[in-house]
Amino acid sequence: MKFKVVITYDSEYKGYVVDVPELVGCMSQGKTIDEALSNIKDAIKGWLEVEKKHGRSELHEEKEVFLGEVTV
Repeated sequence: MKFKVVITYDSEYKGYVVDVPELVGCMSQGKTIDEALSNIKDAIKGWLEVEKKHGRSELHEEKEVFLGEVTV
């Protein structure tokens, strides 16, 4: 299965935070991008297991994600 992820750098944590928009609440982090991506794979597996355990085996509707930049 493939999932889109959003990776952002958190200067306070001094590492990367990864969000999976398609899986509500599924997030992870890591000090490097590689570590963050490895951790999010584990988080996705756990998220899917919990959904299956609770009888919610169907994924939420895929969300369209737009990335952009705004200057204020």
